[in-house]
Amino acid sequence: MRRLDDYRDIVGDKVLSEIYRKASGCYGKRIVHVNSTYYGGGVAEILDCLVPLMNNVGLDADWRMLRGTPDLFTITKKFHNALQGDSINLSAIKKQLYVAANEDFSTYCHIEHDGVIVHDPQPLPLVQFYRKRQPWIWRCHIDLTDPNKHLWQYVKGFILKYDMVIFSSDKYTKKDLPVQQRVIHPAIDPLSLKNRELSEKDILKYVKKAGIPNDKPTITQVSRMDPWKDPEGLLEIYKRVRQEVDCRLVYCYDMALDDPQGVEVYSRVYRKARKFVQTGDVVFVVGKHQILVNALQRFSTLLVQNSIREGFCLAVTEGLWKGKPMVATNVGGIPLQIKDGREGFLVEPGDKERFARRIIDILKNPSLAKQMGKKAKERARKNFLITRLLSDYLDLLSEIVK
Repeated sequence: MRRLDDYRDIVGDKVLSEIYRKASGCYGKRIVHVNSTYYGGGVAEILDCLVPLMNNVGLDADWRMLRGTPDLFTITKKFHNALQGDSINLSAIKKQLYVAANEDFSTYCHIEHDGVIVHDPQPLPLVQFYRKRQPWIWRCHIDLTDPNKHLWQYVKGFILKYDMVIFSSDKYTKKDLPVQQRVIHPAIDPLSLKNRELSEKDILKYVKKAGIPNDKPTITQVSRMDPWKDPEGLLEIYKRVRQEVDCRLVYCYDMALDDPQGVEVYSRVYRKARKFVQTGDVVFVVGKHQILVNALQRFSTLLVQNSIREGFCLAVTEGLWKGKPMVATNVGGIPLQIKDGREGFLVEPGDKERFARRIIDILKNPSLAKQMGKKAKERARKNFLITRLLSDYLDLLSEIVK
């Protein structure tokens, strides 16, 4: 288990000292986080590091996962999409299954903590099945810029029972939500297998194992196979790029337990990319192993994120930390991380021609890529590491948990 002292060489003594000072006001406070999966997404990766660090600095932190059936996760995936603006048939049976799964979970998940932090829509209704003896916080990691109005009115009924809502960006705060709201940016763990430093030998070893040759520039997108990540649009962008630069596109993806849509999206993208797969110009890599993702990000010439909607996008944060230039869409939390023309380029979603042109600009200008990569790593170090997130949570808990 990593301890706060392990980050000293990365963030410095002043940061650690401030965290220890803040933690002194939270000693012994019992905090529980609740989400829906232990791997396959940014929330699980954050909690995997954040909870042990909370314990290390003096809190009594716990992590529970909602047990759900495939039916539940099919429904909550539709909820996730609709909260990001998609349409939905909000039937009575969907509501019933959603609420029933949370009620069932509450019968054996005993919550007697001093504070409860519930992550994302899946376990949102839990709050109504407990006698509240402590503050409940809903931590929303998704893009709520323009949610489906029908679904928003429905889930808001649960949110009203919470004492506070945390969003990833100011853009997601809601004027029609009479609950205290706060913005806390997510963060990555620089010492995790996915983000720690790797030798050149190890990088090449893992990339070779994944079947990726080292004969041409490599463009990589690390993401779920999700319509909001627009992997099909990325393929069209790649076709434009390769007209000017001989390069390879890598889709590094994973299938989370609570995301049943991934197989369908993967199959659709693979069919469209088949001829490029056969020539080795497009490669699909299952990123189940964090060290493989790490190696691939470090190996790539540049990283891309072609999202249509995005809560924050820790894949962008990871890329910055690896010192890689990024080309990404100007949505959600991405512009909080990338300043256009500094750490990379931002492009409006759907503008495939401009996206391709920005990739070409970087591929044809190695000095620009190096300059952007250096600034990217420093921006991640200063703003988006787990120590900053821990500090933000300590501020919050010292304020709300008595």
